[in-house]
Amino acid sequence: MKLFDVYPLFDVNIVKGKGCHVWDDQGNEYLDLYGGHAVISIGHAHPHYVESISKQVATLGFYSNSVINTLQQQLAERLGKICGYEDYSLFLINSGAEANENALKLASFHTGRTRVVSFNKAFHGRTSLAVEATDNPKIIAPINANGHITYLPLNDIEAMQAELAKGDVCAVIIEGIQGVGGIRIPSTEFLLALREACTKYGTILILDEIQSGYGRTGKFFAHQHSGIRPDMITVAKGIGNGFPMAGVLISPMFTPIYGQLGTTFGGNHLACSAALAVLDVFEQEHLIENAAQVGAYLLEELKQIKSIKEVRGLGLMIGLEFEEPIKELRLRLLHEQHVFTGASGTNVLRLLPPLCLSMEEAAAFIKRLKACL
Repeated sequence: MKLFDVYPLFDVNIVKGKGCHVWDDQGNEYLDLYGGHAVISIGHAHPHYVESISKQVATLGFYSNSVINTLQQQLAERLGKICGYEDYSLFLINSGAEANENALKLASFHTGRTRVVSFNKAFHGRTSLAVEATDNPKIIAPINANGHITYLPLNDIEAMQAELAKGDVCAVIIEGIQGVGGIRIPSTEFLLALREACTKYGTILILDEIQSGYGRTGKFFAHQHSGIRPDMITVAKGIGNGFPMAGVLISPMFTPIYGQLGTTFGGNHLACSAALAVLDVFEQEHLIENAAQVGAYLLEELKQIKSIKEVRGLGLMIGLEFEEPIKELRLRLLHEQHVFTGASGTNVLRLLPPLCLSMEEAAAFIKRLKACL
């Protein structure tokens, strides 16, 4: 048997990581400015993380959700406190797509409606309704194209209000910052108007913070820069620092019903130990504050580079838009300067480093980027 060939791969075999650096099987060291799609939040192979999951798997790696799991309870309590949503409930699953599926499902249970508003260039996952809410026809199979979704322009208040005024929209799902869409930021004015309109018309507001949450923007969630409170928040990626885990933070307006949602692996003991270790490191090493400070430095320095058309972002979620395609630039960064970066479309370089990125490492990246421009 061979692998199903759906990933275009760099010819690099990464075998080790530490902090914001990774090494290939030839011993070459790379600066990681991508964090495996924003997954590595506290750094590769953090000692506390390694110790926590090692102890847990040696004790109990998994048992089902038919028994009490105090690690889930600890995670819910601590996450609520650190993110400012102590009055919300937590449902744990395995991936970002699953988080969005469950949020949309719960919204439909609550409202009895089936239509969802998403936004141009949105990305919410690759399964069922999550992929239908993703604005990319190439990855929506005919079986997923069920007419549930209306796409609107991001930050168009008038179009949004007109759509919600029809009174049949189950939910609006919006990213805290569009990642795959090119680091596009919903304006504060738009988010405030969206919150107001959702409340007025009985529509559930879902904030997809899978990429933009977990401290990446210098606040726990990107939407907190605008001061709104959504009805549900979906999280994944940085929650487990590489261990597959996700969650839905659910407003008190929803009443849980036995059997309404469910999962086999979600919230297992090993996943919870990973997530608790991440929160430990967040608090002990002040990583959210570090993301704000180092991100501000990077944004300021990058905006001085004249060959970059536009610099967008908050904290350590940054997009660099160029006039020309960036494929060759990424390859030069990787092979000549040993820096991993990401891409959004053809012209946007995407930076999503671990939140422990230091000022020195940020300055080193600026120097290496300039060498390729």
